Amino acid sequence: MKAIIIGSGLGGLLSAAKLSQSGYEVDVFERLPIVGGRFTNIPYKGFQLSTGALHMLPHGPTGPLAQLLEEIGVNVEIVRRKPNVVIRIPRKRGDTDYKYGHKDILFEDFRTQFSLLNRIKLIYYIVSTRKNPPTGQSFEQWCRKHLDQDWTYRLSDAFFGWALSLKAADVPVEEGFAIIENLYHYGGPGVPMGGCKGITNALVNVIRSNGGIIHTSSEVSSLITEDGKVTGVIAEGKEYNTDIVLSDIGHPATSKMIGEETGILGMDKYAHNAAELKPSAGIKICLSSDKTLIGHGGVLLTPYAKRVNGINEVTNVDPSLAPEGKHLTMAHQCVHWNDMDNLEKEIQLGLEDLMDIFAGKEYEVLLIQSYSNDWPVNRSPSGADLKNKTPIPNLYVVGDGAKGKGGIEVEGIALGVKNSMQDLLIK
Repeated sequence: MKAIIIGSGLGGLLSAAKLSQSGYEVDVFERLPIVGGRFTNIPYKGFQLSTGALHMLPHGPTGPLAQLLEEIGVNVEIVRRKPNVVIRIPRKRGDTDYKYGHKDILFEDFRTQFSLLNRIKLIYYIVSTRKNPPTGQSFEQWCRKHLDQDWTYRLSDAFFGWALSLKAADVPVEEGFAIIENLYHYGGPGVPMGGCKGITNALVNVIRSNGGIIHTSSEVSSLITEDGKVTGVIAEGKEYNTDIVLSDIGHPATSKMIGEETGILGMDKYAHNAAELKPSAGIKICLSSDKTLIGHGGVLLTPYAKRVNGINEVTNVDPSLAPEGKHLTMAHQCVHWNDMDNLEKEIQLGLEDLMDIFAGKEYEVLLIQSYSNDWPVNRSPSGADLKNKTPIPNLYVVGDGAKGKGGIEVEGIALGVKNSMQDLLIK
C-alpha cells in the first residue's frame, strides 16, 4: 500500500512514521527546505528557538503525544518537573506577605488562590457532566454562571490563551471540560530534551529507516481524483500515484486542492465549512538572560497582565537550548480576531507586560515571532475542528487543523493522528 503525506509538520511526521512502521510505502512532500513546520528548532545567536511550539508538551511524558511516540518507537526523553503551573497573583499594600513594593508580585501555586469550595465545585462538574457535558455556551459563560470568583475569569483567559491561543469566550464549554479532564488524567507539562527538534529528528529517522522518502522544497499543487477517491497528487509538475493521502496543511488548503468539479457527495458542504474556519493567532517573545527569570521548568500563567498569557523557561530543564550560562525564556500571548490588524500594538503591549513582570531583572529580547494568516498557531481553533475524515474516503486531514477532542496543541495533534490511524490500520 502506498501513502502520500502532504506537509512535514508534527501531524505529518507522526502519520508517516506510524504508517511506514505498519508496512506502508510512504512519501512525504514538504514545500519548505526544512522539515518540522512549527515544531522544530532554528539556531539563533547560540540559542535553539522553536519555529512555533514552546519546547514543551502540555501533558509531558504521560500524554497522548508521548504515548504515540513510544508506540512508534521514538526514544525521546521528556522531563516533567514541579511546579507544573504557577500563577502570578497581584498583592496589595497591607497584605501580610507583601514585601516587594507597589508593583511587585509573588509567584504562587494556583491552589492557594483557587478556593477549596471552587475546587470541589469544579471536580463535581467534571464528574457529573462527563456523560452529558454542557453545550451551547462558551467556557467563559459557564464560569460566570457556576464559579463565584472574579479572578477565575481572568485565569481561564490566561490558561486558554496560553494553551489554545483563544480567549475563554471563544472556547466551547464542552472542549474546555475535555481539556480539564485530560489535565487531571495525564498531568502537567514536560520538556522534550533537545526541544521540538529532538522529536522531529527522531521521527525523520523512523520514517527513513522504514524506507520512507521525504521530499523537501516540493509542494503539492493538486490532488487527482477518480471515481470518488484520490488516486494521486501533483508535486512540482510531476504526478505521484497513491492509495491514501494524509494532509497536514489543514482543511481549507486541502479542499482547495481537490477542485470544484469532482461530483463527490458532500464536497460543497465540506469546502464551505473549511472556508468558515478562523485560524487562531498568537505572538511569542523570546528572551535571553544570564540569570533565571521564573526559576522553574513549568508554566507561569499571568492572568493580570495586559496581553501575555503565560511564560516558560525551558533551560531550567534542558540547558542545551541556550549558550552556556544563558537562559531561554518564552512568553506567549493570544491575538484575538478583532486585534489581527494591529499586531504591532499587540507586540508592544506584550513587551510592556514583560517589563512589569520582570521589573528589576536584566534580560534581552532575542526575537519576536507572530503566528497568523498562513502561519497561524492553529489552522483550526480548538473545539471547531472538522475532524480527520473528508468526504473522500481515502483522504484524511491531520495536524493542527484536525485535532482530537480535549487535546491541547500538540497533544490534540497526536489524538487526531491516532484517530486516523485507528480508522486506516483497522481497515
